[in-house]
Amino acid sequence: MTSEERRERRYLRRKAARDAKRRAKLSEYDDFDRVASLNSLNKAADEAQVGVAWKASVQRYNYTRMLNIYRTHRDLLKGRDIRKGFICFDLMERGKLRHIKSVHFSERVVQKSICRNALYPILTNSLIYDNGASQRGKGTQFALDRMTVHLVRHIHRHGRTGGILLIDFSDYFGQADHAALEKIYRAAFYDDRLRALGLSFIYAFGDIGLGLGSETSQINAVALRSPSDHFAKEVLRIKGYGAYMDDSYLIHEDVEYLRECLEKLREVYARYGIIINEKKTKICDLRHGFTYLKTRFYITDSGHIIKKPCRDAITRERRKLKKQAKLLEAGVLTFENIRTSYASWRGSMSHRDAYRTVKSMDALFNRLFIENWIGGQQITNPKGGQENGKENSKTESGDPGRDQRLQAAPEQHGLPGNQAHRG
Repeated sequence: MTSEERRERRYLRRKAARDAKRRAKLSEYDDFDRVASLNSLNKAADEAQVGVAWKASVQRYNYTRMLNIYRTHRDLLKGRDIRKGFICFDLMERGKLRHIKSVHFSERVVQKSICRNALYPILTNSLIYDNGASQRGKGTQFALDRMTVHLVRHIHRHGRTGGILLIDFSDYFGQADHAALEKIYRAAFYDDRLRALGLSFIYAFGDIGLGLGSETSQINAVALRSPSDHFAKEVLRIKGYGAYMDDSYLIHEDVEYLRECLEKLREVYARYGIIINEKKTKICDLRHGFTYLKTRFYITDSGHIIKKPCRDAITRERRKLKKQAKLLEAGVLTFENIRTSYASWRGSMSHRDAYRTVKSMDALFNRLFIENWIGGQQITNPKGGQENGKENSKTESGDPGRDQRLQAAPEQHGLPGNQAHRG
């Protein structure tokens, strides 16, 4: 027996042991009956209606909920097709037109059940730690924090020498290869009925691609890129590697090696039907700064990392506030809706070096929603009178006390708008 044959046998033994250990760990989730059980479907219905319980379709489903769950349970056990097509519509997200294919609520219950009882625990089990998309406890902020950790480690060892390879995919969801996903499913699931159910949600989108609006599409998209993530970490030996959906980065002190990594990754991507966006894929010098997940990173001469919001994000928020002011004037939105939305934006900015940006946006918020509503008018006295004998024009408009709520809202909810009333 040659040395190569011995190494091959050792590899096969280790692989068999790993597969047996993995199967023992995940065997409870590789079970079609667990997904189709009445209890699982009932819990899935509870989770699926969170945030949308006000919709008529959800209320109709809940009116005869137990009967609907029983019918779904029966159809799944008999192997019937529970898909009912899509509800298609378009929306504009951060300046991009998104084509949404939403499923009917009864199908969403099944998707929720298969995701929480099978797809999520099995498919995410083999993901690298630095993949931050569509997982509990992770998200965009996790991905940005991991980027910071990788940059700090690189700076301690190599300073600002080297570069970062930023990779972006072209129409990642729309070009998802069904054959590659089927290969992943066959390796991950042993239950034929469970595998067939999961693949049926993929095939529903046609010959290629995954539709936006289905929960299964999110976890499938994350699993599709997992082999390339392992290749970058384990074969290319890139420690400073991270990924978030269709965005990823590689940090290394040798720029030429990053170019070699890109060519090798192209081959891996091609095997899984992933197409690189050539316009957005580039190698940046660490001394000049770069943009990742709408955040602009700078590294100072002393090695300090500065994270600033992308200029487009600031412009978009300013335009959003101005449009919300018009909707508030028309009565479409309430001040509480706008305040909550703006507080969310301020919360995201708290993780970036954006003090001046936030102060400038606060001034715009005060001008649109505080000063314009109050102006030089006096606020209606809570006891029923009017201060200084002056009438409040907003009170006459049919909403008594509205100005008072607007004046008190910034102080009550931690927004800096109360400066507008001083002096």
